Amino acid sequence: MREIFNRLVDNTSVHIEVNVEAGGYKAENPWLLSVFVKYEGIDEKQDGYEEFLETKESLIIALEHVDKAHYVGSRIVDGWNEFYFYAPSSKELDSIVHKILTPSNYIFESNVVRDTKWDFYETQLFPTELEIHHMQSAKIIFLLEEEEDDLSIEREVEHYAVFDTGTQKDRFVNMALDAGFTLKDDIATDEYEHGVALVKVHKPTSEEVQKVVEELFVLIKKELGYYEGWSTTLVNEEENI
Repeated sequence: MREIFNRLVDNTSVHIEVNVEAGGYKAENPWLLSVFVKYEGIDEKQDGYEEFLETKESLIIALEHVDKAHYVGSRIVDGWNEFYFYAPSSKELDSIVHKILTPSNYIFESNVVRDTKWDFYETQLFPTELEIHHMQSAKIIFLLEEEEDDLSIEREVEHYAVFDTGTQKDRFVNMALDAGFTLKDDIATDEYEHGVALVKVHKPTSEEVQKVVEELFVLIKKELGYYEGWSTTLVNEEENI
């Protein structure tokens, strides 16, 4: 399953695509293949974008079918599209890359290194816990936009957190109340008995949600808890999203 998110690296936004289920292939694929292709665009409306995507998918198919290499993700950095694969062997990887990309006339380069622990995948591609929450937020916001909801209108937004102990939960709630949240209810999950639903009035825009989630995430982690996401209603129809 491919997921897309942005990560801030040295004050620069890096666009990342990652196969979040790729870790299951770790044991049999110790070789990391990096392919850098010079292409500036990420906008589907840009001229040549469809052709570039076709070239990318052709490369992925060729490496997966011919050499059993697994595509694990990509990054866009300074006009370079970086594609990453893990393979059982280092043989023929570069030759396949050249066979696919040479006719395309894109400027490219490739490199193969041994990475048995998949350190690059874990540290440079796989999303952090907070980034996963931002990805989930983007999906909720997309659903709101699909319903033509006016995201500029503030409304009550519920945020959920769970903890190992009731003491952790209580300390967190006190901090959250001081930060402008209100307590709605205690909750429990199959895994955690001590949870809480909080409410804050804010816009469900990407910028505002990210700000609120990051603020709450810091408080939750002070008590070693886990953020469980958020929900809200359509302002016109009062339906839960």
